Amino acid sequence: MTEEYIYAVARVRSKELGLLNRQDVDQLMACRSYEECLRTLSDKGWGTGESSSAEAILAAEEEKTWAFIHELTEDLTPFQVLLFPTDYNNLKAAIKAVITGVEPQDVFLPGGSIDPEVMLRCVREGDFSALPESMAQAADSAYHTLLQTQDGQLCDVILDRACLLDVLNCGRESKNDILRDYAELTCAVSNIKVAVRACKTGKNRAFLEAALAPCATLNADSLAAAACKSLDDLFAYLAATPYSEAAGRLKESYSAFEKWCDDKVMDLVKSQKMNPFTVGPLFAYVIARRNEISTVRIILSGKLNELDDGMIRERLRDMYV
Repeated sequence: MTEEYIYAVARVRSKELGLLNRQDVDQLMACRSYEECLRTLSDKGWGTGESSSAEAILAAEEEKTWAFIHELTEDLTPFQVLLFPTDYNNLKAAIKAVITGVEPQDVFLPGGSIDPEVMLRCVREGDFSALPESMAQAADSAYHTLLQTQDGQLCDVILDRACLLDVLNCGRESKNDILRDYAELTCAVSNIKVAVRACKTGKNRAFLEAALAPCATLNADSLAAAACKSLDDLFAYLAATPYSEAAGRLKESYSAFEKWCDDKVMDLVKSQKMNPFTVGPLFAYVIARRNEISTVRIILSGKLNELDDGMIRERLRDMYV
């Protein structure tokens, strides 16, 4: 227990009072139009006051979240499991931009731990030593693979798997249970998504072996074998794992499965409400903020496309508060 976390957790508890709850979500759902939703969010302090579009408002909220975390601690190591996906997405964009000769515009996501301009320079110079070692190795492999084969999907597979392995390793090296459990769940869920897509598109065993990342709660070989047979075989394998509920949700729809995935993460981090002494509550707060941003995005998209309220509600995520 450190003074840093005692103070930081106290501030997080105060910030949690401003998180959207179910009543706030119901208020947004009661809005009669997309524009009314935006006004309601503005009244709640979302955006910058100058934000006019949904994406600008949501991006501003993501920036506020990380600005707050930076205020609380200088050590972002515990949050690296959340930053890796952004970094690897930006690495994909940098590699593809350089190889295709297209000037990158609006392709980089904000909030990563590595400046996209550093990535661009690495790719242009063919020298990835400025990147972390595991990322550098994956970048070099993906770059040369895309250069030689022009296969963008294979490039993505290499970097996606490397990202999952980095997330897993980061979680396993942590002394905090919530980080380890989150990393394991993230990898397992990603593996399931890869297996389902591969099964539906008829990918072979070699593809699956290259794409799946080994984790403790799913056997990658068994998952690949099942996915190569049929969806029914895949569901049957999942039914015998800790992810048996995933099979049922996948049978309903892919959107039901994605909601289940996000709700599992929320169930995981809610345990941190009773933990005042570690980085866990800070980590949980970032997850909670991302979850409410995702929920607001679903509502705004539904209102913009004039979807039935019932269709929107069935996609809404569980809230942290």
